[in-house]
Amino acid sequence: QVQLVESGGGLAQPGGSLRLSCAASGIMFRLCDMGWYRQAPGKQRELVATITRSRTTTYADSVKGRFTISRDNAKSTVYLQMNSLEPEDTAVYYCKAESLGFWGQGTQVTVSS
Repeated sequence: QVQLVESGGGLAQPGGSLRLSCAASGIMFRLCDMGWYRQAPGKQRELVATITRSRTTTYADSVKGRFTISRDNAKSTVYLQMNSLEPEDTAVYYCKAESLGFWGQGTQVTVSS
């Protein structure tokens, strides 16, 4: 059974940091490209960052220089380090096994003073 479980969301102040984790099970994680997406209220889900199995990364323009995606194949976990957070980063963040089309359940990130 495939499971992607996100954690690490919460409330942060503008300029603050959070680190999201997505633990995978039931998949050959090291062979999967992985991605982080987000969906703000009233908006469509959008791509935030991806990391391939060879660790090539891509980022949305809105997060370049602030967010970093990484992976630990030994732990079957993908991370999203989010720095210099802005209120516009408020959303539910989802991880996705790109190669398989599976999604996690999401974790809420709220940036507010």
